[in-house]
Amino acid sequence: MTITDAFRASILYFTDDPACNPDAMHWHSDGLLLLSGEKIAAAGDYHLLKTQLPPELTVSHWPGKILCPGFIDTHVHYPQTDMIASPAPGLLPWLETYTFPTERRFQDSEHAHEVADFFLDELLRNGTTTAMVYCTVHPESVDALFIQSEQRNLRMVAGKVMMDRHCPDFLRDTAETGAHESEALIRKWHGRGRQLYAITPRFAPTSSERQLVLTGELASQYPDTFIQTHVAENKDECHWARSLFPKARSYLDIYDQCGLMRPRAMYAHCIWLDETDRRRMAETQSAIALCPTSNLFLGSGLFHFEPAIAAKIPLSIATDIGGGTSFSMLQTMNETYKIARMGGHYLPAASMFYLATLGAARAMQLENTIGSFTPGNEADFIVIDPQATPLLARRSQHLNSLEEQLFVLAMLGDDRCVEATYICGKKYIS
Repeated sequence: MTITDAFRASILYFTDDPACNPDAMHWHSDGLLLLSGEKIAAAGDYHLLKTQLPPELTVSHWPGKILCPGFIDTHVHYPQTDMIASPAPGLLPWLETYTFPTERRFQDSEHAHEVADFFLDELLRNGTTTAMVYCTVHPESVDALFIQSEQRNLRMVAGKVMMDRHCPDFLRDTAETGAHESEALIRKWHGRGRQLYAITPRFAPTSSERQLVLTGELASQYPDTFIQTHVAENKDECHWARSLFPKARSYLDIYDQCGLMRPRAMYAHCIWLDETDRRRMAETQSAIALCPTSNLFLGSGLFHFEPAIAAKIPLSIATDIGGGTSFSMLQTMNETYKIARMGGHYLPAASMFYLATLGAARAMQLENTIGSFTPGNEADFIVIDPQATPLLARRSQHLNSLEEQLFVLAMLGDDRCVEATYICGKKYIS
């Protein structure tokens, strides 16, 4: 293997869940990250790996900084970028007042490209190198996102929203057109370069049973695609969903009956699940995207960690822009920690960084591609400055452990902590 690039700094990454395996967190205070083209070649202590350096190679040195795999955001709506921080008394009026009118504009390809361009730059500025992204009902919105992503050589997962009822006419497809347009987009984009497709019914109340059945058939026909949707976010939404599908045992069961629970299925929120729901998620290896800033902003409720962890459901954390209030995964960790504490669960900083990197990759069934510095993985990584602000610099003078360092970053950090973002080994410059 030919070493093409080398980076020296402190190095942090995971090979397993640190909550289950105390040796899963890898930390090298003076570390070396070696690349072979666009892939990871090795990561470890500088004094052990420096002998692998070609004599002519210049090492990129980041003293005092931390190299970490790029963050992975498992639930975000790019069309809602322009409506972030919109006031409403709850989820359903928020959708009616802000979301649907904002998404209407994405039938205009030029507008979709402009927003996608800003959205992806904002992700990268915050150190997010992969995301599961909701577009709008318009195929043009999907093309715009993937074209902009492809130009940046990003690994993005995205899909056209499908909804054929309980939404404005200007955002409504049909069961048949939703499935047909989604399949055309799968054939166009899934596996093209680093782009991957997610079959995207918005949520059960805005899809007829016929649409969800066709969506399940599409998911079965293309088993390596992703599925993304919402479930059990808000109590009013839960009651509404149950009233629309009275034969289902639970809100989650609506999706299960339609064949939408399987590996690579990502369910956002999952606040109001019961024990049977959680067991079914674990059995199918369907994953949960925790959306703390959104849940707090919309007053949806607090996610319960203990039963989800006990059920061994794949977990990750997500921004859920624009219900969420920050593109920063560090700020998202901050709110995740607080929600956990409110539910009586203590979430160490190491676990939060795991959930935003390898944990998210595992939830997406992409752990052999992204999320760690395992040799052969794609070289998406970030440079974190633990002293990026005066307060961080001052607080960092009084650290007693690595856990404390990571905790301080999660509590006090934001986009200013991301010194640089690398995509397939190349520094991204907007």
